[in-house]
Amino acid sequence: MRKEVLFSGFGGQGVILAGVILGRAAAVYEDLYAVQTQAYGPESRGGASMAGVVISDEPIDYPKVMAPDYAVLFSQEAYNKYIHSMRKGGTVVVEEELVPSRDTAAEKSLKVYALPLTELAEQTTGLSLTMNILTLGLLVEATGIVGREAIERAVLDAVPKGTEELNLKALHRGFEIGARIRDGES
Repeated sequence: MRKEVLFSGFGGQGVILAGVILGRAAAVYEDLYAVQTQAYGPESRGGASMAGVVISDEPIDYPKVMAPDYAVLFSQEAYNKYIHSMRKGGTVVVEEELVPSRDTAAEKSLKVYALPLTELAEQTTGLSLTMNILTLGLLVEATGIVGREAIERAVLDAVPKGTEELNLKALHRGFEIGARIRDGES
């Protein structure tokens, strides 16, 4: 089983951190093989950012994401760049407020969930910067790529001291949304 996950958006959205946390959840807490790669522009905030995670139950022979099974796209630039690289039948989570122009033809062979992720994070924690953690919870719950306990432990490993409860609140809200998606509710 080789599963490829892509996170993309712009600097400041926590794209790289989301990839690191997912890879850690798989490798450390699920006893799977995982490789995380990343690319980002020279700007610390606002430049293009991408994190790829390959998860497998056997050694990974090629570390880069080639045709994602799952993608989280937080910006129009990310959507335009990666929507056509998705594996047929793949799952895509889109930040609907930051991706106003969508390619319905490209989406026909995919499961696409467009949600106001930034707004949901702000409503849940009061901080838009928890959007990446909320989205991780949504992705994990909707797809089962790793277990809840594994992603919780990986989040706690990665977030700054003193923000653990805030980030767990965002993660658990993501679990709720992901469960509704998984169960076919809107």
